[in-house]
Amino acid sequence: HPPPIATSKVEQKRLLENQPDQPQNPKVLRIAIIGAPNAGKSTLSNQLLGRKVFPVSKKVHTTRCKARGVITCEDTQLIILDTPGLTNRFKAKRHRLEKAMLTDPWDSMKHADLVLVLVDVSDHWTRDSLSKDVLKCLSHFPQIPSVLVLNKVDLVKNKFILLQLVNELTEGIVNGKKLEVRSDFRSKSSSSAKPSEDITRASPLENRPLESHCLEKAQESPEGSSLDNSSGMRASESGLGTEEAQEPKQCGPRDIKYMRGWPYFQEIFMLAAVHGEEVDTLKQYLLMQAKPGPWEFHSGVLTSQSPQEICDNIIRAKILEYLPLEVPYGVVQVTEMWEEGPSGELVIVQNLLVPRKSHMLMLIGRGGKVISRIAEEAGQELMNIFLCDVCLKLKVDVKT
Repeated sequence: HPPPIATSKVEQKRLLENQPDQPQNPKVLRIAIIGAPNAGKSTLSNQLLGRKVFPVSKKVHTTRCKARGVITCEDTQLIILDTPGLTNRFKAKRHRLEKAMLTDPWDSMKHADLVLVLVDVSDHWTRDSLSKDVLKCLSHFPQIPSVLVLNKVDLVKNKFILLQLVNELTEGIVNGKKLEVRSDFRSKSSSSAKPSEDITRASPLENRPLESHCLEKAQESPEGSSLDNSSGMRASESGLGTEEAQEPKQCGPRDIKYMRGWPYFQEIFMLAAVHGEEVDTLKQYLLMQAKPGPWEFHSGVLTSQSPQEICDNIIRAKILEYLPLEVPYGVVQVTEMWEEGPSGELVIVQNLLVPRKSHMLMLIGRGGKVISRIAEEAGQELMNIFLCDVCLKLKVDVKT
């Protein structure tokens, strides 16, 4: 079970400043999760951590700054660098985003031992190519091992599409091996996207089922990519003789302009983060990739965020969920009270400042229904995070 999160800023600071309780042979892995906005990075981070500590909503740019999640398992510590979706200056201005939104993903890459590139395969408009922002980030740090993670596979009914996407997003090359894809496609009555049925792989030497739902490198350990499907598809790999196919290189703007995928991914995984499907497979792989090194955090730490930051993020995610278009991006949150109540509950009072009276009316809703719903749902999530009773009160004012 993940450790609880402190409700006091002082207590959380003390926990973060504690010297790590190093085991005898500690191992560590720093993981940057990058991708387009709303690809599911925070949802995946929460599933890996075992508790919702990062904000999630259907709107883009819910995550506004980099935050760390910490998974401690026996002698291994995984540090997840949850980052804002990669964006550009035009989109940042449109959504009134902080300058940090442009730099945080890049800063996280500088400290990463491994990068997960998340792609939303349910988005028909963007799923068949990596965004230029992602390609630019990968090409700037070619020395960092990268893994492709296809998310929301449960929303794709035709599983053969997943194999096609893998070919597009990897340019047909995984871990220096060329993917030679042939289809043994048979229509099935079930349209379930559950990625744990009838998964097979054919190498030049053998054809056998995969217990771990991973596409492995030929003649190597079962730490492979997860090419899963429920439509009887097969993929074979052949080695590439050229050194260029195996060694990532830094690409210039002209190269990126014509690239659709990244031919230097080490592995591929397919999962449905919102349901937790195959997330444990990815987690086990990450634990295996950890290298000997000192822990960065005490084992009692689950996130680097302060309690107030977590609270702000959860409330903002709810505002994003219930307010239309660009309106929620102009809301300013001011915490007026954070104290223990008479019965031991956590009492939080927050004032939400909006730029216009029309926005205030939208946020309050008819009869106060919208703001009441936001307070109720955010309060429930905070109870699950802090593992205590929470009394959350929200007020709405126009900015002066």
